[in-house]
Amino acid sequence: MNDVRIAITSVLRRIFSKPPMATPVDLHHKTVIVTGTSPGSIGYETAKTLAAWGARVIVTTRSKTDACVQQLRAELQADGFPCAVEGHPLDLTHAESVETFVRWYHNSIDAPLHILLNNAGVHSDILGSWTEPHLSDDGFEIHWRTNYMGAMHLTHRLLDRLQQAGTPMEPARVVFVASHLHQKGLNSELFHPSRPYSSWLIYGQSKLGLVHGAFELQRRYAAHNVQSYVLHPGSIATNIAIKGLETNKRMQKLLQIVNPLQMLFMLSPLQGAQTQIYCATQPGLQGGRYFDRCAVATASPEADNRVVAQRLWEETQQWIDGLPTQPSAQHLATPPSATHSGATSQTAAGTA
Repeated sequence: MNDVRIAITSVLRRIFSKPPMATPVDLHHKTVIVTGTSPGSIGYETAKTLAAWGARVIVTTRSKTDACVQQLRAELQADGFPCAVEGHPLDLTHAESVETFVRWYHNSIDAPLHILLNNAGVHSDILGSWTEPHLSDDGFEIHWRTNYMGAMHLTHRLLDRLQQAGTPMEPARVVFVASHLHQKGLNSELFHPSRPYSSWLIYGQSKLGLVHGAFELQRRYAAHNVQSYVLHPGSIATNIAIKGLETNKRMQKLLQIVNPLQMLFMLSPLQGAQTQIYCATQPGLQGGRYFDRCAVATASPEADNRVVAQRLWEETQQWIDGLPTQPSAQHLATPPSATHSGATSQTAAGTA
């Protein structure tokens, strides 16, 4: 019933109210990373906007990164904006990919990092048809592994550069793109999962993890000139739904037919990017809060539990500290038998 209420509210907002837009900010001399910037996504529109406002923007995609960079540069140049866009592949599902990206940043960019925008995420089972979890190569449920663990791994590895950039007057910023579906998450499921497997539920768990991570990052690093924000971008008409239906050709065709109707009820990628742009750039914006429609919103009551957030942070840190920092030809672990757990008590042990 709550999902129906949220859906109806989203539709009514789209029809009767104009989506808020972030106010342009001078970002010259700022360095920004935006993850998950494939064309047609909110990450792409975010990167394009921040570059147009003067930032040096580093974009990431899982594949075809050079093509993405070239397209961004061409569009920016055509509009008369600076073209300070660079890119590197990044697959948050693989620890080695994160480590490789971080080494590349340190060696090739070699600059303080003012804004880290953790936009990348997956939902690969839109129809909710999976009865068993799909696992990453190192044995974790794929949504938890990508959306939560990958984003936190990247963030932890870049905290040194964020602290270098931050000042008391202008702290560095970390922005996490979560979802209102974090309200499906339960703190008890983070450590001792018991619910029958559902990709929608574990997706919600991964987004609840990000909310906890953002709030705990604020508590730990605000005094070190790093602010943290987490947000719901809105219901957006992007290519993510088609990607989630890759194995269902009939549904793909149907979705392509009805796709034009989406724009009557859903945000465009540019509109959907506004809240994360707002969190990344709005002067004087206090961190440690949850945002929706470019304004402070109320997160799930589950996110108020500081004991859970602290435990999640510490066990995630233990897992990260146990990862090799040099690339190898082998995967990090042999996948165990299928499980839907995202529990970080198990994460710290390196098993699913």
